Amino acid sequence: MWQSSPPGSIYDYIRVASFSIGPDGQIEQWSRRAAGLFGIAADKAVGMDPVEAFMPADLRTDGHRRIGEILDGKEWTGLVPFRIPGDDPVHGLAEIYVMPSETGSGERAALCIVVDVRALRHIETDLAASQAIFGQSPFGFVLFGMDLTVIRANERFATVFGGRVTDHRGRTVDDYLSRPEADRLTATLKRVLETGSSVTDLQLVGTAPGDTENRNWSMNLYRVHSGSGRPIGIAGLATDVTRRHIAAREAASARRNLALLNEASARIGNSLDLETTARELLDVAVPGFCDLASVDLYQGLLTGDDAPPGRWDSLRQESFGGSAELRRVALASAVSDGLPTTVTAAATDTAAAGTCSGRPALGAVHRFPYDSPCATALRTGRVEDVPSDDRGFVQSALAVPMVAHDAVVGLVQFVRTKGSEPFGERDRALATELAARAAVCIDNARLYRREHERALILQRSLLPPGDPVAAGLDIACRYLPGNTATEVGGDWFDVIELPGHRTALVVGDVMGRGLRAAVAMGELRTAVRTLALLDLEPAEVLSALDEVARGLGTPGGGTSSSSGGSGGGAQWPSRAAHRSREADLSEVYLATCVYAVYDPVTRRCTFANAGHLPPAVVEPGEPATLLDVPPGMPLGVGGEPFEEVEVELKEGALLALYTDGLVESRDHPLDEGLHALRGALVEPDRPLEDVCDHVLTTLDTRHGEDDIALLMARIRGLPVDAVGDWRLPREPRSVGRARELARDQLLAWDLDELVDTTELLVSELVTNALRYGEGEIRLRLLRDRTLVCEVWDAGLVQPRRRRARDTDEGGRGLQLVGLLSVAWGSRRTPRGKTVWFELALPDGEPAAEPTVEQLLSMF
Repeated sequence: MWQSSPPGSIYDYIRVASFSIGPDGQIEQWSRRAAGLFGIAADKAVGMDPVEAFMPADLRTDGHRRIGEILDGKEWTGLVPFRIPGDDPVHGLAEIYVMPSETGSGERAALCIVVDVRALRHIETDLAASQAIFGQSPFGFVLFGMDLTVIRANERFATVFGGRVTDHRGRTVDDYLSRPEADRLTATLKRVLETGSSVTDLQLVGTAPGDTENRNWSMNLYRVHSGSGRPIGIAGLATDVTRRHIAAREAASARRNLALLNEASARIGNSLDLETTARELLDVAVPGFCDLASVDLYQGLLTGDDAPPGRWDSLRQESFGGSAELRRVALASAVSDGLPTTVTAAATDTAAAGTCSGRPALGAVHRFPYDSPCATALRTGRVEDVPSDDRGFVQSALAVPMVAHDAVVGLVQFVRTKGSEPFGERDRALATELAARAAVCIDNARLYRREHERALILQRSLLPPGDPVAAGLDIACRYLPGNTATEVGGDWFDVIELPGHRTALVVGDVMGRGLRAAVAMGELRTAVRTLALLDLEPAEVLSALDEVARGLGTPGGGTSSSSGGSGGGAQWPSRAAHRSREADLSEVYLATCVYAVYDPVTRRCTFANAGHLPPAVVEPGEPATLLDVPPGMPLGVGGEPFEEVEVELKEGALLALYTDGLVESRDHPLDEGLHALRGALVEPDRPLEDVCDHVLTTLDTRHGEDDIALLMARIRGLPVDAVGDWRLPREPRSVGRARELARDQLLAWDLDELVDTTELLVSELVTNALRYGEGEIRLRLLRDRTLVCEVWDAGLVQPRRRRARDTDEGGRGLQLVGLLSVAWGSRRTPRGKTVWFELALPDGEPAAEPTVEQLLSMF
């Protein structure tokens, strides 16, 4: 059977040629391979002397001798240098095998077989290199045939996948890799075979025989060709890069951890709210660090319990049979079935014994079993591994206590689901760091909230409870503190009842924020009430209040300090203690305040201002105006007197006192805010509560930036028939006349039950005015919520209550006034003094008679 030499046979690599020499020693036949080897066509080569044509000149003599021997019938084999004719001759070395032959006529000739020695040397080198690559390479080398089966593999490949080298011949990629990886490699081999494009660093994952751990290989593939250029297979070089992948994963994990910590620093703790801080922690952790996470905080911490958070579990776990109560304040999940959506009854119960798998819903209050990993983590302050739950979707879980300042404030659980990498030591360290950072922020938020709540309680306790009531005034007020993100401030307002049914209206603002400003506000408010009860003029009240404000900013609370010597003086504190207190109290307290006194009888209001915003007044049928009250200097500056302005207000007029939070913000100037306030006071006849709400909703107050205090009063003067006013001459019979006037007025008011008591007390006060006073006497009765009696005279000596001796015939009048009246007192007036007493209006019940002990107390 005839068979042609297939492409890729040995003859494609070994350059073999033939020619024949005739009896005359000339070339008789010239093959095509000879033409290719020597570069001479057959029509030129035939008839040439081979010695003369191809051999160098110095070898030609020996060459002719050899030709002669060959033609004599002698075989010969040897290496013969040859030269290809031409302008640039090529020298080579040929191995020639000469066999004698005969022509058809019986003449001797020769047949020559020529092999290019250079090609043989190249083949030897290529074989040696191929053997070195396959046999000595530290990498796995494999050669796939055209049918994608293994043709040859080296020792390194056999070492990794087991068996001898020859055992791998005929195998396919399915014998080494899993189906997905094998399909991917098969597709790549086909693409390389079809296109001839090499593939580098093809990543493959598989397991070596007898090994359970996945390994990573990097494979380079290229197509192999025969000498004629025909594809004959694919060569693959595989490198084990498992360690490199592990190192890369660790480096990536380290970079991820650093990025998470950096993100945690930027995102956790931006709020002073406990729940918000917990949510910020989970926003960082899910899904960057885990697939599911939750935060539980101690219930006592959330409800403001002052017990140290770290002692909750150690003191209460055994008594509860589990951990102390915790509330789930934050949940986050990157998986659809990772979270409960509603709070069920079971969510508030203790989780399954020995586990932490109760999975309470958001807001649920629960306890962990005493022997569960979560309870252990809370007790010990160490990270605990949590076993998988019954559903089996958890790959790995950590219970991490939230420790701040050596105290545990709660617990965070990090969970990775199936398909994710389990938590390692690096992850445990990162989880601890994340929980610690959040714990510090939560503890700071707890401390801030506690102090903030105390400050708010203090501040609000110093404000009038409910809606104040005053004679001749309808009053409505609003106090809006800054939101929870801002500190408490020093804004305050007050309504103080004064003798004679007069009312003091006060609005003030301590500059600055925080607890110390609120405390200073409380001290100033207390001082205002004390000074108001002395019935001082408004300017005098502010002057005295200025001294108090200056005392708040000096060590010891005084306005000055000096030592008059060591003997018999006060014991001064040490110098170190003095410096410490001076550093603590060296802040200068400044405050603004407007103080107004309203008299419902005359509808006159006297104002004094200490650097505060001007009051606003709206009279019926008129636009709102700002009263021109000299602002004066703020309290605490000192050195400047305060001025008073008296204004008569019309019936039904509206008076508004306020703090700067109502009209000033960083977005618009003060003038715009005052203009807006005047524009908001356009309907003063509406109900006063509605007017307050309208002002607050109309103005762009930017509530939350500052506290807002608003005090509004509608003028309702006492009716003419509710006032009895008489002037009496300075003579003894005026005492009887005063009793008659008082009796008649009370009877006209249908206050018969108060006639006897009023007559007695009026007689006492008028008698004292005649005995100790000066000038004309004035008697005034005022009926409103109570009955007020006032006796005026020009004397400056204030009455003083004293205990009379048994032998004294007088001195018991003021004791009697104090015993029978609800309240009594005296005040200075521009032209003397006023002594007054107050009686409660009858409510249908019989008036209480003085007891024997009360009557005897006057003797």
